[in-house]
Amino acid sequence: MPAPRIHPSAVVEDGAVLGAGVAVGPFCHVGPEVTLGEGVHLLGQVAVAGRTTIGARTRIYPFASIGHPPQDLKYRGEPSTLTVGADCQIREGVTMNPGTAGGGLETVVGDGCAFLANSHVGHDCRVGDHVVFSNNVMLAGHCTVGDYAILGGGAAVIQFARIGAHAFVGGLSGLENDLIPYGMALGNRAYLSGLNIIGLQRRAFSREDIHALRRAYRLLFAQEGTLMERVEDVAEEFDRHAIVQEILAFIREGGKRSVCTPREAPGPA
Repeated sequence: MPAPRIHPSAVVEDGAVLGAGVAVGPFCHVGPEVTLGEGVHLLGQVAVAGRTTIGARTRIYPFASIGHPPQDLKYRGEPSTLTVGADCQIREGVTMNPGTAGGGLETVVGDGCAFLANSHVGHDCRVGDHVVFSNNVMLAGHCTVGDYAILGGGAAVIQFARIGAHAFVGGLSGLENDLIPYGMALGNRAYLSGLNIIGLQRRAFSREDIHALRRAYRLLFAQEGTLMERVEDVAEEFDRHAIVQEILAFIREGGKRSVCTPREAPGPA
C-alpha cells in the first residue's frame, strides 16, 4: 500500500503512528498518541486525540471528535484508551470518548460498525461488531451493545445498560433497562415490544430458529411465576436451541439494570 497522504493544512503530532495508505484530509488534527491503521481515511475537519487506535480502512467524516477526554466529572486524566475496529463508518459530528478509572480505563468499538451523524459513544462502553447507530443516538457511559444491534434515530440509552446481539431499539426511544438479544424495544420509557423479526430474516436466520424464539419469548414473558422461574422452564424446554440459550444467558448474567419487559402479556412476537 502507498505511504500516508497528509493534507498540507492538517496537523499530525509527533509520535502519531500512521499505517500504510492512511489519508488525512484538510484541517484534521491527529494527536501524538493516536494510531491509525492501514487505509484509514479522515476526510476533513476530523479531530482524533488521546490514546486512540483506529482500525484498518475505517472512514471518519468531518467534525467528528474521537478520543477526547470522557464527559465524566470524576475523570482526572488517567491514561485511558479508545479502540475502534476495522471497516467502520463514522459520520459527521460523531463523538467517542475513552474510558475512565471507574470503568476499566477503556472504550472498545468492534469491526464493521456504522455511526451516523451526531451519534455518541460514552466512556467505558463496549460496542460489538456490525452495530448501527442512526443519527443522534446517545449511548451513555458503561453500556454494552452486542453484535448486529441497531439503534434508531434519537434513541437514548442510560448508563450501565446492556443491549443484546441482534436487538433493535426504535427511534426516539429512551432505554433505561437491559434489552435481551433479538429483542425490540420502543417508546419513552422503552418497553419490550417483541422480537426483531425483520432483522433476523435479513440475516438469514432459519424459520426453525425464528419459530423457536417466538415460542420461548411467549413463555419467558408470560404472567405466571417470576422471570427467573420462567427462565429455568424455558432452559429445559429449549435446551438444544442455541439462540434461545443466548437470551437465557443474557438474563442470568444480569447487570446493574433490570431486564426490559413488555407492557402487557406478550402476543405474537
